[in-house]
Amino acid sequence: MKKEKTEIDSRAMGEMNMNRLFLTMSVPLIISMIVQALYNVVDSMFVARLSEDALTAVSLVSPVQNLMIAVATGTGVGYNALISRRLGQKHQEEADLTAGNGLLAELVSFGVFLVIGLCFSGPFIQTQINSPGIDPSHAAVVAGYAVDYMQIVLGVSIGLFVQITMERFLQATGRTVYNMVTQVTGAVINIVLDPLLIFGIGPFPRMEVAGAALATVIAQCVAGILAYYFNRKYNPEIRLKLRNLRPRASVIRQIYLIGFPSMLMVSLSSIMLFGMNKILLKFSLTAVAVFGVYFKIQSVVFMPLFGMNNALVPIIGYNFGAGNKKRILSAHRTGLLYGCIFMWVGLALFQLFPGQIMGLFDASGEMLTQGILELRINSLVFACAGVSVISGSFYQATGKSMYSLIVSFIRQIVVLLPLAYLMSLTGSLTLVWWSVTIAEGVGFTVTLLLRRRLVRSLDQMLARVS
Repeated sequence: MKKEKTEIDSRAMGEMNMNRLFLTMSVPLIISMIVQALYNVVDSMFVARLSEDALTAVSLVSPVQNLMIAVATGTGVGYNALISRRLGQKHQEEADLTAGNGLLAELVSFGVFLVIGLCFSGPFIQTQINSPGIDPSHAAVVAGYAVDYMQIVLGVSIGLFVQITMERFLQATGRTVYNMVTQVTGAVINIVLDPLLIFGIGPFPRMEVAGAALATVIAQCVAGILAYYFNRKYNPEIRLKLRNLRPRASVIRQIYLIGFPSMLMVSLSSIMLFGMNKILLKFSLTAVAVFGVYFKIQSVVFMPLFGMNNALVPIIGYNFGAGNKKRILSAHRTGLLYGCIFMWVGLALFQLFPGQIMGLFDASGEMLTQGILELRINSLVFACAGVSVISGSFYQATGKSMYSLIVSFIRQIVVLLPLAYLMSLTGSLTLVWWSVTIAEGVGFTVTLLLRRRLVRSLDQMLARVS
């Protein structure tokens, strides 16, 4: 009976009504991704109650924290798409081997970030905060908070890597509802522990910024253990075996051929954040705090898109392996429709309620004024960004992840950083905010050109796969 149920679940990606399939797979992932974004947002909301310096410190850690997530999720994109493709081709042993090597790659990545967190947190923060316009004593306070936060979130990141791995296994076989359960569980634990550890409520010690970091990693560890349990009990299509943990060069190569462009694409946001922090420090520490808040809030708005993207990768990947062009294009169109709807809602919220949004972070004075301005300016191109993100699933599932990398590189590195730097020379912070919007518009234009090219070559690609 269990085998029959498994086969029905697997066939659904090739047979179920596309709208129903997309909603069935994406809604749990959307909830999961929003909850994932809340980890950082909730941390920042509570940290902001300490001081603006504490909030700035968390923003300074964002580049390396995003880099860690980029490595974990980028690797996950690789084995997620590959597992779905192998299942679509009915190659069970190859799917299991891919899962084992994917887990191994994630554990090695954790080891790398453990070393970075323990040995290089101080130098990394000092590289950012050393600026002629910042008072040294003020900078020392912010740096102290930032180093404490970074050492914990990187040094105890094993939960993050295990959680992401196990969730990608569940996604690859369409069991996305379990992702939602693990994410919600982790978020609830994080929200409960944050005030207890930050402010020292009851028997808990007052740890301030370090408490926010500790609450996050504890929540990630619990969520990772729960996701592992769900795989063992409810995901028979992926059989985790010790022998599949042995590194197989050909499998790891395929994982990173697919996943590395996505990893690099997300890593570009770390470079962008680092560069923007350096540019904004020419104005003030408050400017860094404002951009950090915007980046976290817009990540909550964008998370439904990434949830849709993660749902589309196995759907398109399965049908790509099965050679079904009609369902590939249907899945992509469905994702674009829902993605644009979500982004128009996000635009409305940012235009109508920017003051209330900034108020969640205890913003006042200059931080509130600049925050309202940035939210309204940067949200103007949310719908364009939605098309770019959803198109990424089309690229990844068909082995064209390099297209996503091209779009992100042009938007964040080629256009945004040079333009923001030039605008900063005018002394106008408002013009720096506009550079973000202009860069997003350029990325949207490049996305349309690459998407048209991929659609035109799809028949030839399917012929090679079959």
